[in-house]
Order: sequence, then C-alpha cells, then structure tokens
Amino acid sequence: MRLNKFSLLVFVFLLSVGNSLYAEVVLPKVIGHNMVLQRRKTVSIWGTAAKGEKVTVTFAGQQKQAVANDSGKWEVKLKPMEASVEPREMVIQGKNSIKLENILVGEVWLCSGQSNMEYAMRKNSKFFDKVKGSHPVEDDLETAKNSNIRIFISKRKFMSPDPEHKGWELATGAPLRDFSAAGYYFAKELYQKLNIPIGMIEAAVPGSRIEPWIQTEKLAVSPKVKDGKIMDQLSAGKGEDGKFYDTMVEPLIPFTLKGFLWYQGESGCFLNEDIRYAYKFKTLIESWRHDWRDAKLPFYFVQIAPFQYSVDNEGRGRTVESLPKFWEAQALALRLPNTGMAVITDLVDSIVDLHPPYKWEVGRRLSLLALNQTYGFQNIESSGPMYKSMKVIGNKIEITFTHEGGGLASRDGKPLSYFTIAGVEGKFIPAQAVIEGDKVVVSAEGVKHPYYVRFAWHEAAQSNFINKEGLPAVPFRSDNPWLKLF
Repeated sequence: MRLNKFSLLVFVFLLSVGNSLYAEVVLPKVIGHNMVLQRRKTVSIWGTAAKGEKVTVTFAGQQKQAVANDSGKWEVKLKPMEASVEPREMVIQGKNSIKLENILVGEVWLCSGQSNMEYAMRKNSKFFDKVKGSHPVEDDLETAKNSNIRIFISKRKFMSPDPEHKGWELATGAPLRDFSAAGYYFAKELYQKLNIPIGMIEAAVPGSRIEPWIQTEKLAVSPKVKDGKIMDQLSAGKGEDGKFYDTMVEPLIPFTLKGFLWYQGESGCFLNEDIRYAYKFKTLIESWRHDWRDAKLPFYFVQIAPFQYSVDNEGRGRTVESLPKFWEAQALALRLPNTGMAVITDLVDSIVDLHPPYKWEVGRRLSLLALNQTYGFQNIESSGPMYKSMKVIGNKIEITFTHEGGGLASRDGKPLSYFTIAGVEGKFIPAQAVIEGDKVVVSAEGVKHPYYVRFAWHEAAQSNFINKEGLPAVPFRSDNPWLKLF
C-alpha cells in the first residue's frame, strides 16, 4: 500500500516519537532512591534503552558501562563493596541521565509467601501485652527510627518502572505500617547483631498456593522419586501456575540478594498435600536460586502453626494428622543445602486462628537461622531439638537429637507432652517421656515391645519440649515413609 504525503509525515512523526521514548534509559522499579545494595557480592544494575545505546553507571568510585542489546536490555555489574551507612548517589547515564539518592550498602533479603508473611506491622500493636518467646517487644510503629533498615514491597500491579524511582522506603512511620512484621523483625535482629544496613524486599499474597510463585514451565515436570516411580506432573492446573512469579518475583531478578525467607503452606495443607508439596517446594527453592545465579543462596522458612485443619467441609479427607504430615513435607526441604526451618508450635493462642500473632518472635527465629548458618555466629542456637535417631532398649525407646543447645528441657517443668509410641502393628498410644541427659526415653505400659515413636503428631500439638534456649522441638515420626522417596 502506498502512503500519501500526509500519511508519510504522520508515520515519520510517530516513528520519531517512539524512538525518542525508547531511547530513554528506564530502570526497573526495584532500583531506586533509598535502596540497599548487597555487600561483598557483584551487584547487578540493569534496565532498558534503545538498541545499541551505551549506558554508564557510576557509584561509590566505580564506573561501569554496558550497551543495550537487540531487545533493548542492558546490565552492568558493580564490583563487591563493603557495607556502608554513608548515603551515596548513583548516576545512570545514557541519552538521559538518572540520579538515585540515599543509597546504602549492606545485606538484602527477600521475604515471600502468603498471608502470615504478608501480616503487616499495623496488626501487631494489640498483641504486645501478650508476649511469647524469649524477648519482650515494643511497638516499633511508635519507636522505630533506624534509617539504616530499608523496605520495598513488590506488588502485583505496581511493579512497572517508576519515572520517579520510588519504591524503597525507610522502615519508619507510615511506610512501615504495611510491611511484613516477620520480615521487619528479622531485619531488626540482624541489624542489632551486624550493625550494618539491612534491606528487606517483601513479595507476599494472602491465600496464595505455592504454584503461583514458581515459573510455569518449572512445574511442567513429573519428578522421579527415589524408589524409581514417576510422580504426576507438579502443575496444579487451577493453582494459577506462575501468576505471582511473573508479576512480583521476575521483576526483581537479578537484584543482588543475600538470601530468601519463606512463610507459606496453609493453602497446601488445606488441599491435604504432603510429598507433592515437598517436591513443589524443592522446585521453588532450586528455581529461585537458579534465577538469581547462585545455587548456594540461603533459604530459611517457617513451619506453619497448629490449626484445626481437620474441620473439612470440602471433602478432602483431612484428619488431625494432616498437618503433621504437612510439617513433615516442609521439613524435607532441610535435605537441600543452605536451608533452615523455624518452628512455631508454641506461638499459638487458639488453633482456630489461621493467623497467630507474635510475628516478632517468628522474625527473631528466622534471624537465628541466618545469624548461625549464614553469618557464622556459632554461639547462637538456631533450632529446637530435632530428631536424629532412636534405639529400642527393652520396653523403652531412647531418642537422640541434634540442636540440643544448652540442654533438653521442659518449658513448664512438667512431664514432656505429645509423645506416642507403638509396637510393630503401628497402634500408637500416649507415652511417658523423660529427659535423661542429652536423650529422651519414652515408654508406655501398654507397649511391651515398642517399635515406633512419634512426637507432636497432632494438629493441636503445642508441646512443652524445648531446648534450654527456649526453642520448641521439631515434630517428627520415626516411621517417616517419605525419606525413601525424597
């Protein structure tokens, strides 16, 4: 089709306008004023520009250049830097110039999951008079004044590039009200121990299953389990595979991180999942590490709290053992390197409350994992007692644990609760459990030849079994069938 003179002029004008817009250097929303950059790692700074456009990034005495590729994408990598509380400027120069202000260097973590991770700071205030955990707390919405903790919330509909480069905020005042309470208290604990800037990125959606947080094609697999059998494809169909990954996680990649925090699973337990969730969880952990180009990134997660899942109006077959089986599935992730699990069976006031308070203690327990395993504080115990092995001695079972800390203990000084044992037939009955040195010895009059032992194997289990650091023991069963499959 031939263009007349007027049409040709219009076409040339629109083309020139389009080219001028495309020539602008554009940054993803996560790169902006007030951000924290990860210390001691190569730091990625990226964006878009016109094809072939040269982009220069200047920060902290470094100047790096890149050329936009055929798709208009560019990326530079700043050399590793030490932590700094000095607010500095970053200049990104192409055909336009962008100046970002008040940038710090420290530790950056991404916290993600569903409603209990999204549980905002503003919801905490009414619970501060009911302290659980080992540390009193204060209402940080009233007292937080630390400008070296910065926060960023990744939201589904608000991750498009921002011409004003806003998004990161100081963790004080109004911006803190809507931020993850668990994420903030994790950062607060880290800052107290490390005394360097902490940046927290939140990406959480209430009620979300795990599938939306995983790239769609990563779920289009059928895992081969240890016994050689092939599991059904992980894709859930109605699980909206990749929905939140595409809108809330992918836009953050490859912003340089120290590690991940994860608090999710209630939706999976409602679906009565067990080993399938374990494989989906493994897929999420490994795929996120792959996307961030670091197979060793720490991944710390919360084992969900006691709740009355056995009230089943959907006909999914849930029982009082559905939650313990899900706990077991979550714990299988500990077989992956650089993972850790925070247990919160003691942080519940009511098992009909899906959103128990005390998120400050959840954040603290996540910080214990990071401080011990990532930052090398060997004097900090990061977990409660964790089942290691058992030995039958006559009519008793002797259990050994890891993470004894300063010693095994009863929280209230009463006999240990929620232990059961069974003979080879598998009929479990309540057992007496006694601490003997660094072991627990269990027995029951009705079991002359014990063969199996379980602990906290009930959705309402809030046992008094702890280590002397006050951390609750991890639920377990010695007859775990999934160890042969995962």
